[in-house]
Amino acid sequence: MSTEDKSVDVSLVNGPVNYEEPPFYRQGGGENAFLGRTRHEESASHGILKLLRYEAKESMATKMLQQIAQEAMDRHQLLFVRIRHSVGEVPVGDASVLVQVIGIHRKETFEATAEIMDRLKKKVPIWKQEVWEVRRDLATLCSC
Repeated sequence: MSTEDKSVDVSLVNGPVNYEEPPFYRQGGGENAFLGRTRHEESASHGILKLLRYEAKESMATKMLQQIAQEAMDRHQLLFVRIRHSVGEVPVGDASVLVQVIGIHRKETFEATAEIMDRLKKKVPIWKQEVWEVRRDLATLCSC
């Protein structure tokens, strides 16, 4: 596994994120993809959840996503890491986050995906606001 074979690809996306076909790696024996979607919710006081609205300190968020991806790549000996996160509005049923990893073995890809999501939720300056049928809730630090 040579250094030039490895790749990190992170970005913020306006609106929902979509699954993206990852690059092919001959040594890639394990590939894992996670899409985090806005789920349907109902509340007695707020009605039906319509969408999530995300805001970010974009330059800082992108830098932190890059750091999280690179550290996961190094720690788990991955070949490829992709992270996409939404800014703007994400309706129910659509995805706001995509994490894709490719490694030599499956175990490392599962561990890396969970670690990336945990770190993203705790560290990256992205805020989520729930927009309900009846009223909007206050913005909260992203728990994508």
